[in-house]
Amino acid sequence: MGYELNFNLIWRNFDKLFQGLILSLELAVVAIGIGILIGLVLAVWYVSAGRVVRAIIAAYVEFIRNVPLLLLVYLVFYGVPQVVDLRYGATTSFVATLAIYSGAYLVEVFRAGLEAVPRGQIDAGRAIGLTPWQRLIHVRLPAMARITLPALSNTFISLFKDTSIASVIAVPELTYAAQWINFNTFRIVEVYLVVTAMYLVTGYALLFLLRLAERRFRVDR
Repeated sequence: MGYELNFNLIWRNFDKLFQGLILSLELAVVAIGIGILIGLVLAVWYVSAGRVVRAIIAAYVEFIRNVPLLLLVYLVFYGVPQVVDLRYGATTSFVATLAIYSGAYLVEVFRAGLEAVPRGQIDAGRAIGLTPWQRLIHVRLPAMARITLPALSNTFISLFKDTSIASVIAVPELTYAAQWINFNTFRIVEVYLVVTAMYLVTGYALLFLLRLAERRFRVDR
């Protein structure tokens, strides 16, 4: 007996998919917001600190970049509460994991961006009497933001896709909603075709908006 496509049950439960999509976007936005803060602080610290601090930051970056995100999700959700007396929900755990994960990648992005700021701009700031902190705030960070925007856009798109991993700890994002529908309707092909289309359309829409921002703030060479 051949498999016949029937999308009726999918459309009846489409509200779950839509709510899951909204949560996926929220997870990605919050995680990259925290990740930007982590990456920026550590990148500034890296370029201005001594060898020991650089070694510690480099160890964090290498550890996170070489451990699968799925394993990190399990470690934070199941492992940390066993070692430290902490209690948190699945959503909080996943956001924290994704933020730490993205922060490790953004350290390198921001570090490269800070080092790519033209030396002449920094010297000009020094010449007009700006303090090191003022040069960082008014010269280096604005220039770095424009330089790193394309890499930041790619990181956000990647994080949006990575939110699907949250389904393994029962965070009700898009992939988890698809699994729920599949378990209750047994329409595996239909639900994952619809979810694939939702990821594609949302990803391309985000990419389009981010590319507009890149063109608006690009650095002309």
